[in-house]
Amino acid sequence: MRIALLGYGKMGKVIEKIALERGHEIVLRVDSSTTDFDITKVDVAIEFSAPSKAVENIKLCLNNQIPIVSGTTGWLEHYKEMKDLCLQKKSAFIYASNFSLGVNLFFELNTQLAKMMDKFKQYNVSLEEIHHTQKLDAPSGTAITLAEQIIQNSDKTEWSLNPTNENQLLINAIRIENVPGTHSVFYKSDIDEIEIKHTAHSREGFAFGAVIAAEWLLSKKGVFTMKDVLGI
Repeated sequence: MRIALLGYGKMGKVIEKIALERGHEIVLRVDSSTTDFDITKVDVAIEFSAPSKAVENIKLCLNNQIPIVSGTTGWLEHYKEMKDLCLQKKSAFIYASNFSLGVNLFFELNTQLAKMMDKFKQYNVSLEEIHHTQKLDAPSGTAITLAEQIIQNSDKTEWSLNPTNENQLLINAIRIENVPGTHSVFYKSDIDEIEIKHTAHSREGFAFGAVIAAEWLLSKKGVFTMKDVLGI
């Protein structure tokens, strides 16, 4: 595949390494200083830019029928607009808050646990996410996905960094140097606690999943998720 990297920071460079190892070609590298480029010369785009650039990048690809995989978080108020544009242009689009294969299995575990725990009202659920200090958004997109899964299967009505009532789900967002990403879900009662946790050891898991998603998306039309890619 001829790949465009829309966003060439730390994640972009790890994606480049893995893509080259898998026999692909990087024909376009776009960072904050890039002002003019031709998106039509690529087969697929992988987008890990900044929240302020994501919608512009996604629109550019969809309007030119370039399949795009996006892992940028913090822009999801425009997701329906991008989904509708993809269908209108008969293009292909995958957004994921996290492309790690392990995290997507963790998402499924989180959903099943939330369904089980909804019967046991003595347990109070909360989330914690820890990331590196360069991460621009808080909470992380992954934490929001986990929270939304819990909300769909519990009495919680919304998530909050500073909850003021019992219907709000606490997300504790912590920033520490050199932490790729740790996400924990806690169910606490007066007598015990249940915890599920995913710890990333490097960015390679996210990058590998993004490249796998791009390979899968190449010949398709429509809007997909990592559940489609993994068949789960």
